[in-house]
Amino acid sequence: MAFELPDLPYAKEAFGELISAKTFEFHHGKHHQGYVNKTNAAIEGGDLAEAKLSEVILAAKGAGNGGLFNNAAQVWNHSFYWKCLSPEKQRPSGALAAHIEDCFGSTSEMLDALKAEARGHFASGWAWLIFNGDKLEITSLHDADTPVAYEGMKPLFTLDVWEHAYYLDYQNGRGDYIEAILENAVNWEFVAQNLDGEGVSRADQG
Repeated sequence: MAFELPDLPYAKEAFGELISAKTFEFHHGKHHQGYVNKTNAAIEGGDLAEAKLSEVILAAKGAGNGGLFNNAAQVWNHSFYWKCLSPEKQRPSGALAAHIEDCFGSTSEMLDALKAEARGHFASGWAWLIFNGDKLEITSLHDADTPVAYEGMKPLFTLDVWEHAYYLDYQNGRGDYIEAILENAVNWEFVAQNLDGEGVSRADQG
């Protein structure tokens, strides 16, 4: 079964100047579509042709197949990233807010740590808020690497810091992009859902 490019959960124009429709056209319609196409081509007719996306990622990692891993992982990473965004400003509440306060002191301190992680990440990759055991942690992964590939790393939120995520709108101003998204466009309701440890399944296919 071929993997598909998931629909965006909002209109391309929904974020105004924060994320332009043109960025979505390239980032979702070309970059993400390209990863889907390359993953499908790599598994067509093989042992993984009927596997779930998460299974393809794990199998590729185990086999040392970097090309398949990179493309399949980017399909999952981007599918998860779109769900992490909201055109309506939200703030953490309920159990999520309580976890954040326990682990970071406050939402502001958590966001400052996430901003620092994203800004400090050299070259391409992803900044993550994860569950590690019963503790919230902030980390980053390079290039196409993904929490799917790590036992015990349960994803709650990600921010894409590849240049194609922001260059059309912010040019080389990665920090401006990070500030704009983290302060105005996080889907904290989705993040809270992932407290159940099932975040990987929410961007899986197959």
